[in-house]
Amino acid sequence: MSTSETLRPTISVAMIATNEEKNLPRTLAALQGWVDEIIIVDSGSKDRSPQIAVEYGAKHSYNRDFRGHAEQKNIAIAQCTGDWILLLDADEVVTPELATEIQSTVATSAFNAFWIPRLNIFITRWMRHGGLFPDEKLRLFRRGMATVDESIGPHGTPQYNADKGHLRAHLEHYGYPDFANYLDHMNEYSTGTVVALSRRKSKTSSAALLFQSIANPFFGWLKNYIFRGGFLDGAEGLIFHLNHAVYAHWKYVKVWEARKHAATTAAQPRP
Repeated sequence: MSTSETLRPTISVAMIATNEEKNLPRTLAALQGWVDEIIIVDSGSKDRSPQIAVEYGAKHSYNRDFRGHAEQKNIAIAQCTGDWILLLDADEVVTPELATEIQSTVATSAFNAFWIPRLNIFITRWMRHGGLFPDEKLRLFRRGMATVDESIGPHGTPQYNADKGHLRAHLEHYGYPDFANYLDHMNEYSTGTVVALSRRKSKTSSAALLFQSIANPFFGWLKNYIFRGGFLDGAEGLIFHLNHAVYAHWKYVKVWEARKHAATTAAQPRP
């Protein structure tokens, strides 16, 4: 091994993956030959995800005490030993251009963390408008510099409170390849936000919460579909933004529902 190879910063990939046998081969294949370590934490797959992980050289382990996506990601991050950590979801693919940029960046960078653009697919269309691109995510950082915020539900992101760089090449996100998959994710995510949103809305009355469940999704749709050009993504843009407004509505209604159940339970006489 040459001196330059010995001194090259090492890169670990941190990932959580449960029942991801459809996505993992594509995601892991894109990492071969240029990352030094792949850490996958699994909360209890029933499919071939563990075997696929091992086939591609990943270090697969279980943490069945699943307390949330953010908490699980922090467990994966803590297991990484590389100089740099690339945090990926199982349905995200590093393009060849991004792989090259990451390698050159970690070798010369003065920054400790980087935003990476993400291109999202919805059904069969890559969505480039309506706030869906560049959809930057903080995913690349020096080990020990960032952890995922566990206070905001399933969409928690790594936190690094200093100057951050921006990469140009993008991730490909195969998150919503069909409508049923999208609905399943939005139901799961809206439920996952209940605790965090309830905390933020603790001083909001139930009547105001119901009003916000209508007003916020509407103005969000207006902003993204009309003013940010979501309509330019054709039929998929219309379907996505209408249903994403519904998803926002679900979040508020689930908080309202949880509050109603809590009040009913508190009012019941003790046996």
